[in-house]
Amino acid sequence: MIKTVIFDLDGTLIDTEKYYRICWPKALAHFGYEISDEQVLSLRSLGRPFAPEYLKQIVGDDNFDYTKVRKYRKQLMEECLTQNGIELKPGAVEILNFLKQKGIERAVATANDMERATRYLKRIGLIEYFDKIITADLIEKGKPSPDIYEYACKQLGHNPDECIAVEDSPNGVISAYKAGCKVVMVPDLTQPDEELSRMLFAKVERLTDIEKLIEE
Repeated sequence: MIKTVIFDLDGTLIDTEKYYRICWPKALAHFGYEISDEQVLSLRSLGRPFAPEYLKQIVGDDNFDYTKVRKYRKQLMEECLTQNGIELKPGAVEILNFLKQKGIERAVATANDMERATRYLKRIGLIEYFDKIITADLIEKGKPSPDIYEYACKQLGHNPDECIAVEDSPNGVISAYKAGCKVVMVPDLTQPDEELSRMLFAKVERLTDIEKLIEE
């Protein structure tokens, strides 16, 4: 029996990962570093302490200032979102309405901090749909560590196997899987490989396809 559905935010509910894909290379180049597109994709939902160490390894600089580069990348992201707006992923409102009608709790578990997550959700009119918003600044280790999903389940008062976690990226899938959630992947920029596929409860093309999983 599914008691709650926990959603990742970027790339799952909102179509923002495409901007991260642009802004990370620009931010790194601003400070004299290079990164490949494949490496940028590996950064999706990657939290602390993993992201700083990963980028330090990529650029080959032991003095790499992750905080400074990330701050500039956030500035570039804000400029992109101001110019282009925040687009919802197809079916986002529909699936949230469906879950609300079914009496199934809804939560967000995101690599964003609380300020940015709530600001984005208010901006796109989704904040009222959620019972809990769980962000990276509430836990010790970010994705792919299971911390954020373990914390979310405790806050919601449910066992992980009673929770569906909806993710678009490998780091998010691994995090939810390690926490013991039923992981549903809605691929955004990449498809799951064989190893990642074994962690999935299901892979769906659209958020509204989750309705069938609830009703089965």
